Amino acid sequence: MFDLPKYGDGVCLARLAALLDVLAVDRARLSRNSVVVTGSNGKGSTAAFCANIAQAYGLRAGLFTSPHLFRVNERFQLDGTPIGDEPLGQLAARVRAAMTAVSLRPDEKFGAFEAMFALACLYFQESQCEFAVFEAGIGGRYDPVRLIGAHLTAVTSVDYEHVDLLGHSLQMIVSDKSDACATGGTIVYGENCRSLRPHILEYNRNRGVASLFIRDEIRIDGEIASASRPRFDFTSGRYEFPSLEVALLGAFQFNNAAIAITLFLRWLGRASEEKDFARIETAVRSGLHGTRWPGRLEAIAQNPLTVIDVGHTPDGIRQSLASLREIHGALDWILVVGVSLDKKSQEIVGALAPSFDTIICTSARHKGGDAAAVASAARKTNPLADVHVAATVADAFHVSRTLAASLNRKIYVAGGLFTAIEYAAVARGGRAEDLSFF
Repeated sequence: MFDLPKYGDGVCLARLAALLDVLAVDRARLSRNSVVVTGSNGKGSTAAFCANIAQAYGLRAGLFTSPHLFRVNERFQLDGTPIGDEPLGQLAARVRAAMTAVSLRPDEKFGAFEAMFALACLYFQESQCEFAVFEAGIGGRYDPVRLIGAHLTAVTSVDYEHVDLLGHSLQMIVSDKSDACATGGTIVYGENCRSLRPHILEYNRNRGVASLFIRDEIRIDGEIASASRPRFDFTSGRYEFPSLEVALLGAFQFNNAAIAITLFLRWLGRASEEKDFARIETAVRSGLHGTRWPGRLEAIAQNPLTVIDVGHTPDGIRQSLASLREIHGALDWILVVGVSLDKKSQEIVGALAPSFDTIICTSARHKGGDAAAVASAARKTNPLADVHVAATVADAFHVSRTLAASLNRKIYVAGGLFTAIEYAAVARGGRAEDLSFF
């Protein structure tokens, strides 16, 4: 859509602010109407939950997420529907023209992610969005979402990712993500941030930022992570919502759903004096139950049962694996695994391989790491496993289907987004070559 590198050169905030000005984006309105979701894992699901609750409440709701899985249109949604090709092309042309009009220093250059963020701001404004959810790309301190000036943000989780940019400790990473929130705002932290609570409270104190934690100020109880009817109880302040049903599978989705509920409740408290508790509860229940978000423990076939997961950090992969075993059972699985070049292959494979006795190692067409190296890591971690090497994801699809038929097994595809999505594309009769990523 934009003939630009994924990220621009230099810190983007000043040039992006100038771009929003040229596009006549009302940043004060953007700040009032928006919440921001940051974090290492769970951002997309959390953002989708939040936008869906707002839509169920009766608001015109925008959702900006990344990455897309099959088409770039997925990144820009209005009331749950991706933008059409024609309006996307028209808005992209306007953003390109505005970028040309913004004079830049010789050492600076716009990136595609910045351009898409600006497009989302323009799209939501011209569509008269009443509520918008923006998912951060990387971190929060220098991410485009910081320009929103949101007073309500979330850090869904923290893990070691993009350490050269965000820092080599969890304290540094959570600090960077926390900086997406405006001074005097409120940040909702996911459950795995609780161990960092003393650092977080002190970090936020001088900016007057309030910190709320899942399972501390926001209670989750009664979790049942079944395949048919996942549900949990939510309590925060005056709000008590028992037995909330969640459409997305995995125990980790309770954390994401609770964050989304809290963001919306806090935003509604700022935006309106209305206290129609029945209407709010109905919206929360409908929003959670109606949210669909592909790629997260998604069953893409039933014969054999084939589940894909796009998790790409070690902690996220461990959580997804635990939920897979809880929902679908621990036995009779074939693992298809591929890891992107820029990810921690040894740690990711180490989190997966011990739980499978049959493993197919492959390499995604986009940014895929060496399949033989993945296989070496799998054999080192699980010497007793039957390890196969498939040069492409299409090859891995055919090998896994053959083995599943002969061994009466289920198939789990994990290790990275590109592996999972290419596998899903092939399973649906498509080709990995037809997918377009950064």
